[in-house]
Amino acid sequence: MAGAPRIPDAILAEMFHRLGIAMSAGIDLRRAWAAEAGRVPHRFRAPVEAVAARLAVGDGLGEACAAAGDTLPEFVSGMLRVGDRTGRLAEVLAELSRTITRSLATRRALRAAVVGPAIRLVVALVAIAVVIAAPGMVRGGAGGAGDILGFGLVGGRAAAVFLLAVALVAGAGCGLAAAARGSWRRRGWAWAVARRLPGVGSAALAAESAAWCRAASLAAHAGIGVGEMVELASRAAPGVGADRRRVEELLRSGRDLPEALTACAGLPRAAIDAVAVGETTGTTAEALDRVADRLDASAARASAAVVQAVGMIAWAGVACLVAMLVIRVVANYARMIGDLSVT
Repeated sequence: MAGAPRIPDAILAEMFHRLGIAMSAGIDLRRAWAAEAGRVPHRFRAPVEAVAARLAVGDGLGEACAAAGDTLPEFVSGMLRVGDRTGRLAEVLAELSRTITRSLATRRALRAAVVGPAIRLVVALVAIAVVIAAPGMVRGGAGGAGDILGFGLVGGRAAAVFLLAVALVAGAGCGLAAAARGSWRRRGWAWAVARRLPGVGSAALAAESAAWCRAASLAAHAGIGVGEMVELASRAAPGVGADRRRVEELLRSGRDLPEALTACAGLPRAAIDAVAVGETTGTTAEALDRVADRLDASAARASAAVVQAVGMIAWAGVACLVAMLVIRVVANYARMIGDLSVT
């Protein structure tokens, strides 16, 4: 829906959890979803009611959520299409709730790792501004004795310029972060860049591949054809998905499914091997379900390592800034004392 805010993941996780329970209990989907429209905060109610209206005219839940646009993540509508097609919607809703909850936990841990260093960074920058503006330090003029930090900044006006520059850099960083977040959701440039970063790339790839394998497993359980299975799984995990037509062309040319996916999809070796084992033994659904669990665990371990690394880098950055400030101030005072002793 154009202009509607994106529904937060915390609300989605709770909503899908309740819907999964309701569907498992045999409650009609339209009735259960209509009840959710009254539970979400008012500012997010419009897209939920729009989905309810689409359900009322006979649309599937995945199709109805896809029509809601950016208010719901693309992988959500992709997974729900799998549930609609396979008749395992309750299972898909429960899995969506767990997946979103894990993602929330990772993001909260990451924020917790950087909050402390971020506060100390702000304090350090304010301290630099105070040193620049401090009375009695301007006597030497720019570059003179008053320039304790050696930045060529002395006096109150210079401190204001310094803080303005810091604010501009912070604003640019926030803007870049917002753009990266939107690109990540669309699996755009931010996803392509993150895939190449140590730790972050392995965590992102494992999580996306787990979603692909989970969706493909549900489709295989329902006996859906290979082409449609690939299409549904790729909608649930567009970051590693494959084009259905290309896969079918390769299959018609004599390639087997693992070879076709290797050529078309961004799946890791573990997922391709699971498909190969499933094709050989006739247990594709079970093999994909098992590898999805392993990929989820791998994503959790990689995410924990990334959080720890980010926290350490943030602490190191602040420590270096504070150490530089202390060293420059001490060195300047030592020089001043030396000059006085000579005179």
